[in-house]
Amino acid sequence: MAIPDFENNGILRSVSDSPPTHYTITIQLFSLLTAKYSVEGYESRKFEAGGYKWKLVLYPDGNKKKNVKDHISLYLVMAGADSLQSGWEVYVDFRLFLLDQNKGIYSVFEDAFTRKKCFHGAMLSAGFDKLILLEDFSDVSNGFLVDDTCVFGAEVFVCKEKRTGKGECLARIQNASICKHVWKVQKFSTLGDQVYASIPFSAGDYKWTIWLYPKGNNGKGYLSLFLALESPKTLPPGSELFVVYTLRILDQSHANHHSHNGTTKYSAKLASWGSTKFIEQEIFKQADKGFLKNDACIVEAEVTVHGISKAL
Repeated sequence: MAIPDFENNGILRSVSDSPPTHYTITIQLFSLLTAKYSVEGYESRKFEAGGYKWKLVLYPDGNKKKNVKDHISLYLVMAGADSLQSGWEVYVDFRLFLLDQNKGIYSVFEDAFTRKKCFHGAMLSAGFDKLILLEDFSDVSNGFLVDDTCVFGAEVFVCKEKRTGKGECLARIQNASICKHVWKVQKFSTLGDQVYASIPFSAGDYKWTIWLYPKGNNGKGYLSLFLALESPKTLPPGSELFVVYTLRILDQSHANHHSHNGTTKYSAKLASWGSTKFIEQEIFKQADKGFLKNDACIVEAEVTVHGISKAL
């Protein structure tokens, strides 16, 4: 029996023994999401239901854009709406799911006031700002977050059409360790406009390289620095690596290093991340800064591969 929770934005909550029909996302590193996705939200892959493309957007510590905190926020978002004709409207009956891993059953969340939501050009998402209290979600006895792992899902029915779903698994890499690589760039004054790459190094069972643009990559007056996946085509089709990295140029005189930090996803299509405006060339070349000494600089990369997202 479904029980309306009117004190929590009118959520109708029930339980189900069956997994969601259209999509599931298993997150095995939930604690890491709060550092990167607490503001912009973690977006799942696209999935199809009722002839349309959708995705789930999760805010692990509440949707800050709506001044929500201490809750999990979860939304269904229409993807690819730009390809639809002007004036389109899609009425959707949808449910969001959260697995109780202790009992093997799902909590099912629906809107208590209206069963069908109208998606259109001005409203591309619907869901729940306060799906569940973070305190209740994190309580191991409730079974929603166990060993830093949780499972969300969605059912989306358009014109009563039901299709077999697909899913993804964001799996953590056990005992992920920080891998460091140091690259000494000699004869810096002789370097040209092109990109220079370090020798490949290993981190998380993958090969990486540092890309250095001595005169900037579309950032005039700056030095550009990137961390690149050496062979992105070796990734399983449709997969993404969840990576935390730091790029530095070392201060060889005072140990006051200049750095750039990133937490992002690498894929075959997006295989390099970094900073176009890493450091101003004028500052970099100042003798008292210690970045350039004896016409050489020392570049360092720290890379931790925390997980891989694979299509199911």
